[in-house]
Amino acid sequence: IGEQVLLGCTFKSTSPITEKLIVDWTYRPLAGGQMETIFHYQVVPYPTTIGRFKDRVSWVGNIARGDASIAIQSPVKSDNGTFICSVKNPPDV
Repeated sequence: IGEQVLLGCTFKSTSPITEKLIVDWTYRPLAGGQMETIFHYQVVPYPTTIGRFKDRVSWVGNIARGDASIAIQSPVKSDNGTFICSVKNPPDV
């Protein structure tokens, strides 16, 4: 709580990495409810501009190394939940 937390995500692809590669991070609260996209990457990072993680998510990954990790600043107990990293590198998913 209060310190930056790293959410690691690594991937491998049988296809060459191109500008079509997409990374999506989604979050669902521990108590359940709607999934929300908290981060999107396609060529450049797009942290969320709305919701509980606004201005707190940053890109720490390196696509060339198969790393799609993010960091969350100042986490609080109510941030607890399920975080899902999804990487698509067409035609490989």
